[in-house]
Amino acid sequence: MAKYFIGSLRQTGEGRLPSLGEIGLNQFAPYLINRLSASYNAHLQDVLKDNGMTTAKMRALSILTISPGLTVNELAYLAVVEQSTMSRTLDALVGQGLVRRQSRSDDMRVRELYITELGRTAFSESWPLLYGLYADLFVGVDADEYDRFIDTLHKVLRNMHRRIEGETGLEEPEAADQPQP
Repeated sequence: MAKYFIGSLRQTGEGRLPSLGEIGLNQFAPYLINRLSASYNAHLQDVLKDNGMTTAKMRALSILTISPGLTVNELAYLAVVEQSTMSRTLDALVGQGLVRRQSRSDDMRVRELYITELGRTAFSESWPLLYGLYADLFVGVDADEYDRFIDTLHKVLRNMHRRIEGETGLEEPEAADQPQP
């Protein structure tokens, strides 16, 4: 039987599911993550709007700055936006000369995405604003706390991916199951 937790992960004992009231919204991590994300994104949207940029465009430029050659699906996944939204965003970025599409050399059907010099300039001009907002989030948080926070987020993300893989049956095949060349 599963063990259930309340508050800051205190066990309730075997078989009793805690209520949300017992946990409390301010101790319920998904609620806090959503609040933080919504507040951050709303503020980011306002900051970027003043510079003629959208959140989706900035996410695309940010990711392509450090990971060039992605496909639209890969970029949408990393930017945490729907593929259709990313496609429209890329159309605008290509039209502005900030991103270019290029057919993959080994498969002409696959289009890779690259940031242009103009795109790098646009990103570089916005980076101080992005970094300032990021730094403001962690005022009063020391380096050890930050490192533990990032480690914990990675653990939670891995747990979520395992949960999703288990529910959908999309688990990563074992190396022995991989086709051999």
